[in-house]
Order: sequence, then C-alpha cells, then structure tokens
Amino acid sequence: MPLVEHLRELRNRLAKAVLAIVVVSVVAAFYSEQLMQFLAEPVPKCDDFTNSDGGNCAIVSFNTLTSPFTTTIKVSLMAGLVVSSPVWLYQLWAFVAPGLHRHEKKYTYAFTAAAVPLFAGGALLSYVILPVSIKVLLSLTPGGSANILSLDEVLDFTIRMVLIFGLAFELPLLLVMLNMVGIVTGRRMLGWWRGVVMGVFVFGAVATPTTDPVGMLALSVPIIVLFFFAVGFSLMNDRRRARKESQGPSDDEASELDHTPEAVEPAEPITALPEQTSRDRVNGYDDVT
Repeated sequence: MPLVEHLRELRNRLAKAVLAIVVVSVVAAFYSEQLMQFLAEPVPKCDDFTNSDGGNCAIVSFNTLTSPFTTTIKVSLMAGLVVSSPVWLYQLWAFVAPGLHRHEKKYTYAFTAAAVPLFAGGALLSYVILPVSIKVLLSLTPGGSANILSLDEVLDFTIRMVLIFGLAFELPLLLVMLNMVGIVTGRRMLGWWRGVVMGVFVFGAVATPTTDPVGMLALSVPIIVLFFFAVGFSLMNDRRRARKESQGPSDDEASELDHTPEAVEPAEPITALPEQTSRDRVNGYDDVT
C-alpha cells in the first residue's frame, strides 16, 4: 500500500484499540472499590489506631481530598489496559502481519503464546510474596509508632512489583528471540552463564523494593532457571538451523545470489551498412551521425 494508506490503516487500528481500552475502563470504574481492595489485600490492616504498634499492621487511608478520585481513575485505566489487551494486541498484530513471511508469522504466534503465561506467572508470583515483603517492611517500624499508609502508594507498590516480576520473566524469551533471528547463538549464551547468574541476583536485589531476601530469591531463581531453558532451546535451534541451511531456503525465502563478476567477452567488430559506405565520412562518421 502507499504511505497514505498505511497511515490510514494505523489510525483505524489505534482508534479501535483506544476505544476498547476506554470501554473496559468505564466498566471497571463501577468495580473500582473491589479492585482496590484486591490490590491492597497483601497489607495487614488494623481495626483502629490502637492496634497498630511496632509495625504489626497498618491503616490504609487517603491522604488528600482528590486521592479517592485519582486512585479510582488509575485503577480503572489499569484494569482497562489489562483486560482489553487481547483487543489491542490483535490490532497491533493485524497491522504488522501483512508484512511478515510465513515463518515469521509462525514465530510471532509462538512468542505471543509464550509471553502471556510468562508474564502472568511472574505477576502471580509477585502477588504471592507481597504479603511477606510488606510484613518485613512494616516490621522495621519502631515501637510506639503507627503505620498510616496511603492507598495510592500501596497500589503503586503493588503494581510496580507485578510489572517488575512480569517483565523480568520475559528476559529469557528475549534471548530466544535474539537466537531465532540469528543474532546470538546458544553456545555464546551458555558462555555467559556466570555473568548472567551474578547479574540476575544483582537485578533482583535492586529491582525489588523490599529489603528482605525473599523477594530477591523469588525473582532471581525462576529467571535463572528460565535462562538455562532458553540456552537449551537455543542450542537445539542452532542445530536445526544448520540442518535447514544445508537443505536450501524455503518456498517464501529468496535464494542467495552469486554476485561475483564474470569475464566480459570481446566486442564484435562493427561493419558499415551499404548505404553508409556510399556517403562521405568525416573523421570516421557519416553525415547522418
């Protein structure tokens, strides 16, 4: 398609994606209270101020006049973005798919099928360890002090943990993608294992906003296990690619061309036509030339 048609197609796809997010966000606004309670569930809550002493529990509150409104909008938009993800991901795929080869479409389906459960697994793991992490943080409160937490900050903390764990679980899939396009080999990734293990533990210590080792280990150990799975897959894919290259390209792939220049044959002598020989020639050319 020409450039204008591509821009028009992009506009239509974006409009459908935004409409889906807005519709789901509006519906989620009616259930914002239940969503906020679900996201704040890992916090051990106190019945009143007298029960909060030394960090055994916390009181969740709104600290500003506009906090209830802004928190509701934030939770509704987040729910709209997550729940409507099949719609806007399909719109993105529908825009990109016409320009992909058959094998590229196959890889995209496989990556999408693997990315969704990986992100969901990381998000679920973060929600499971959140109560432990929050209790560790609250335990640092000195005696005689009460914890009054802003619900907006609690939601930000929960969402940040979910995103960190979910995106971190996508790192091995990124390595597989780099191997599939031929940028990194499995043997090279295997040579990185010492640095990767060290880097993952440092990342786990920095990325998790808690001071306890539970969050770091819960984030680092699964990523290391997934990394070695990615290395094993890449090694097998390298062997498969080597066998495939020995058999030649597939039907929708262009063959490699030999651009080596060939020798040029000598030019044939030019013989003059009869009508040209009868004319006067000046410096080897006839009067027409």
